[in-house]
Amino acid sequence: MSQPTKQSPLYIILLILAGEAVFILPFVLARVFRATVLDVFNITNVEIGLCFSIYGLVALGSYLIGGPLADKFEPRKLMGIALVLTALGGIVYANNPSLFHLKVLYGYWGFTTIFLFWAPMIKATRVWGGTTNQGKAFGFLDGGRGLVGALFGLLGVYVFSLFIPSENVALNTFQQKDAFAMVVYISSILVALIGVAVFFFLKSKVSEENILREKITLKNIQSVLKLPSVWLLMVIILCAYVGYKITDIFSLYASKVLYYSEVDAAKTGTFLLFIRPIVGVTIGFLADRSRPSLYLCLGFLFSIIGASLFASGILGPGTDMMFFLTIIITAIGVYAARVLYFAVMREGKIPLALTGTAVGLISFVGYTPDIFAGPMTGYLLDTFKGATGHHYVFWLLAGFSTVGLLASIIFYRISKPTS
Repeated sequence: MSQPTKQSPLYIILLILAGEAVFILPFVLARVFRATVLDVFNITNVEIGLCFSIYGLVALGSYLIGGPLADKFEPRKLMGIALVLTALGGIVYANNPSLFHLKVLYGYWGFTTIFLFWAPMIKATRVWGGTTNQGKAFGFLDGGRGLVGALFGLLGVYVFSLFIPSENVALNTFQQKDAFAMVVYISSILVALIGVAVFFFLKSKVSEENILREKITLKNIQSVLKLPSVWLLMVIILCAYVGYKITDIFSLYASKVLYYSEVDAAKTGTFLLFIRPIVGVTIGFLADRSRPSLYLCLGFLFSIIGASLFASGILGPGTDMMFFLTIIITAIGVYAARVLYFAVMREGKIPLALTGTAVGLISFVGYTPDIFAGPMTGYLLDTFKGATGHHYVFWLLAGFSTVGLLASIIFYRISKPTS
């Protein structure tokens, strides 16, 4: 496997841009503008959660059947097509769809963002990381994705703010719809342009013979399922992904519990996105100096601490400094786990040529929170109003992080460094 220095810088830049751009429309905008999305589409937290569940159900099958494609076809072609198809969904999103059509749209995105995209992206990152820089590769990927997401968030907040007559005047529903539609259109155009660039220019210098197979057999799948690391990663990713999904409510917490304005709440969500690249790059470099699974354990530990602080009820109006400090602690934990759960694949002795198949199988279980996390948090937030519902959500985060920590400790103990 080649080293990252042998790859063109354009390779990792396009990989980073693509890795976040594909999720801007279904997730990043909803994270940054959570309160606005609820108002514009006149839906509840439970209903937006159901949209995420439909996405997750479609994605579940897409992980399983799409994974092996990454072991057969070039990542750039699969990823480029996926990005353009995802961008086309923005046309519907910008035109104020009904709840029914919003559900259909999220189902469509569940297919376009996963079937042709997810496993090829992970495999392309493993190729870039080579034999000794898996932590750095996935750190750059997730950190870079975080920066791209933050920049998209900033752009969205800026465009949205142009529709506000003055600083202290709230937008009416029609103004909200126009502002959000413009944000969606601009985002869709950028996603499509990135897709075209990926299709033509994301070219690896590693021989296809080393990373592709002519066909995927049942024996290949069975050999992957025999690896203990694969089963542990299913649990680890499931727990870490619950944490990542719960970061969606930080801006809502700022709005509903701390009583921030719409724009200030959106800025809180964007602030969270800027933490991600710092954590990603830092953790990636540290992980390559030791064992990625060790820092995976530390990530879950930080997540438990941050979630417990949020759940304790000490963060209310007037605790701005403590609020942002707790966001930082939680984000370090959530993003560290997110950076490293695929970076440990080599440590877990998963063959490079079967990366796509392994990713498909692992993701089939690991990303089930796409189905249940949205309705679960939505139910708690809508049933228990105000701060109470948020506290329950963060107790959930603490519980899942504890399970993730235990699975990571087992992974660390059974996986020996490859010489």
